[in-house]
Amino acid sequence: MGEMSSFQLGVIGALFLSVASSVSIVICNKALMSNLGFPFATTLTSWHLMVTFCTLHCAQRFNLFESKPIDMKTVMLFGILNGVSIGLLNLSLGFNSIGFYQMTKLAIIPFTVLLETLFLKKQFSQKIKFSLFLLLVGVGIASVTDLQLNFVGTILSMLAIVTTCVGQILTNTIQKRLNVSSTQLLYQSAPFQAAILFVSGPLVDQFLTKKNVFAYKYSSIVLAFIILSCLISVAVNFSTFMVIGKTSPVTYQVLGHLKTCLVLAFGYTLLHDPFAVRNIIGILVAIFGMGLYSYFCSQENKKKQSVDLSLGPQMKEKDSTPLIAIQDKESHEVKKAAKDSLV
Repeated sequence: MGEMSSFQLGVIGALFLSVASSVSIVICNKALMSNLGFPFATTLTSWHLMVTFCTLHCAQRFNLFESKPIDMKTVMLFGILNGVSIGLLNLSLGFNSIGFYQMTKLAIIPFTVLLETLFLKKQFSQKIKFSLFLLLVGVGIASVTDLQLNFVGTILSMLAIVTTCVGQILTNTIQKRLNVSSTQLLYQSAPFQAAILFVSGPLVDQFLTKKNVFAYKYSSIVLAFIILSCLISVAVNFSTFMVIGKTSPVTYQVLGHLKTCLVLAFGYTLLHDPFAVRNIIGILVAIFGMGLYSYFCSQENKKKQSVDLSLGPQMKEKDSTPLIAIQDKESHEVKKAAKDSLV
């Protein structure tokens, strides 16, 4: 029970850190890009990842966590995939209307559910699917305005959806199958993500903004906001890997839409951004969908835990249970191998 409560506290802490840091960095970047005229989003993301790696490297040097070696090919492909997905999302925003870009982000949840169902054989109950549907409808009502389609933008959006979904599923799968922590995986993959964006970022930004990041005149206040953005990004990247590792890619996307609603509400109340009744209704529907998702997930987890507890004694007594059957099969294979080696 102690381990379970410690795990739940870790999940709550990761969720809170993710929401707080993400909302903070959105506010910071909005001031940096909208008010101060620094439009180089992809290049800024590469700096975020470089600062994250440097911070984790210092933490590792001070023995705050133990670095665990991971297969270089796995880490490299994982890092490049995540870097490419960020670039594609930014290109999607550049080639599409804001409304279509929001639809692209909304499509990530159903596509993640589809991929996990087909390839990981994960089951989602009808209640979970219904709560996700309500959430997506609510966020769509609140944030999607115009839907202007074009061929190149649609292709970029589809590629962004695929790479983002696969990257987030791998973030969860690698942590569980290779038994590495979120910190260890982020530490190993951040250099590759930073490298791909550091090379492609200035080109993507120049293509989208018609401006050169290296020719930009950096004032002291712009530099201060860039440094602040990079520092906040450490918490954002760390909490992202932690949330996906401790929960699931779908839960992380649900949390992302909660952040969207909070940012919208912040804009309406404090920054006096224009809003309509439709926006408020959308936010309320989305929050209701999130509440249902959280409740149904909690109920299913409790049910699963009670089933596991009730099956615990039976698994020790019956040889026909799946776990013991696997163990028997493994022991039989070991004995057979030993016998073959003697022959």
